[in-house]
Amino acid sequence: MLNMQFDKRVIINTSKMDWQSSSVEGVFRKPLSREEVERGQATSIVKYSPNSSFSQHAPPLGEEILVLDGMFSDETGDYPVGTYLRNPPNYSHTPFSDIGCCLLVKLHQFSANDHQKVCINTLNEQGWIEGQGRLMIRPLHEFNGEQVAMIKWPAGQHFFNISHFCGEEVYVLEGEYRDEYGKYGPGTWIRNPHMFEYNPYAEEDTLLWVKVGHLPYPGVR
Repeated sequence: MLNMQFDKRVIINTSKMDWQSSSVEGVFRKPLSREEVERGQATSIVKYSPNSSFSQHAPPLGEEILVLDGMFSDETGDYPVGTYLRNPPNYSHTPFSDIGCCLLVKLHQFSANDHQKVCINTLNEQGWIEGQGRLMIRPLHEFNGEQVAMIKWPAGQHFFNISHFCGEEVYVLEGEYRDEYGKYGPGTWIRNPHMFEYNPYAEEDTLLWVKVGHLPYPGVR
């Protein structure tokens, strides 16, 4: 098991991690959390080398993907950088990449009865809404208290005493996310436990992928 204590804050700069081989030639991983090496719940950065492919699979508890670089593909289409995908439980596909790609991947983490398939190009300027302060938000998915979104933090935006019921995950895509504990550049993955309080801000324009309300916690759900 790796980082499966959900009552602890976890911060990982994935850009400083080494790639690990997977069970498939040409596909590499940087594991962030996982139950077991090749099964169960997992969050990883995954890299497909050019002209590589993964065997057909159908995760029984769903698959969530954000394309970070390159072009990700399967038999249903091509998904460029910025694409957010949710493949529901037992959805079968055979992924590959002709030019190579890098992904944020979450496996076996769907809520019960969440069967919506999602495919959103987050680089499309449509769908963004104004949030608190001067933040811009691109909602991606919502189900049973879980919310996923892209968030643009403008330079100089501060907030105080943020906390989230059932926790939060943040992946820094551009810029630098900050709080009273440190500074987090592109490629940083942050997991905050249930009701963890902190004071985030940005001194430069910053783009985040954020997921809230989904982490297990004793006595909750």
